[in-house]
Amino acid sequence: MSTQPEIVPREKLDFDLEGDIPQYWFGGDPFKTRFCDAMSTIFPEGERYFISCVRDYRDQVTDPEMLSEIKHFIRQEGQHGIVHSKYNERLKQQGIDVDRLERITAQMLFGFFRKYLPKAHTLAATAACEHLTAIMAETFFHRKTVLGDADPRMYALYAWHAMEEMEHKAVAFDVMQKVAKVGYLRRVWALVEVTLSFNLHILIYTAHMLKADGFSFWQRAKLMTKGLWWVYGPRGLFTSSMRPYLSYYKPGFHPWQHKEMSAYQLWLDTFNQTGDPILAGRAVYAAAPT
Repeated sequence: MSTQPEIVPREKLDFDLEGDIPQYWFGGDPFKTRFCDAMSTIFPEGERYFISCVRDYRDQVTDPEMLSEIKHFIRQEGQHGIVHSKYNERLKQQGIDVDRLERITAQMLFGFFRKYLPKAHTLAATAACEHLTAIMAETFFHRKTVLGDADPRMYALYAWHAMEEMEHKAVAFDVMQKVAKVGYLRRVWALVEVTLSFNLHILIYTAHMLKADGFSFWQRAKLMTKGLWWVYGPRGLFTSSMRPYLSYYKPGFHPWQHKEMSAYQLWLDTFNQTGDPILAGRAVYAAAPT
């Protein structure tokens, strides 16, 4: 397989999001479910932000290959936003004020960052976010024990999202380096900003959802404390990927210094053979080590 996989937009995929997915689809665990649901509420506005920040520089791109990658990046990110918006309708039916959370996200991204910060900085933030999502993509699927308790349809949704993050993980970074000419200090500072703001907002949104679910203050405190250990404890969801995370701070870093995860080819082959993202997700789960 080539070092860099082809960026392929996949549209109109069916994850059975209108089916009988349990409210707490992540092994019946309220925190784990709502933590992922919090990410889902951020994705639609986040993807729109990423697209806008890359588009700022598209007219300056002369390389046909980069233009093609930008085009497919935009289509993939657009689909991610559409599918997560569809899932977020389920959250509204569960009493979650998704519209309010999305307004807060949009105000932060478009009402502040896009309005007051230089385009070079918002592009650097986009590249940093793409680094985080690529790391999370691999973290979620490199062992059965991470996302294995999830409902198969949600597992498949996040598997598809993860594999496409693998495909386009260098697009914003290349535009930032080759076109916007962003320097090292802005690049790494943007990752610091993104890391802090992303984690803060996910935790705030998670707590908001648990409150909307009717958990008392002390119940929420217990769920959050246990959940924080799952995310940030030794070998936690995020702390287990510190090495690839920290590599971004090295001068000379490039996303393709880290090859796509081993599950990528299996997911791709299964999806290409069946056209079914749920079957592709199941293949990834079956092959993952414990």
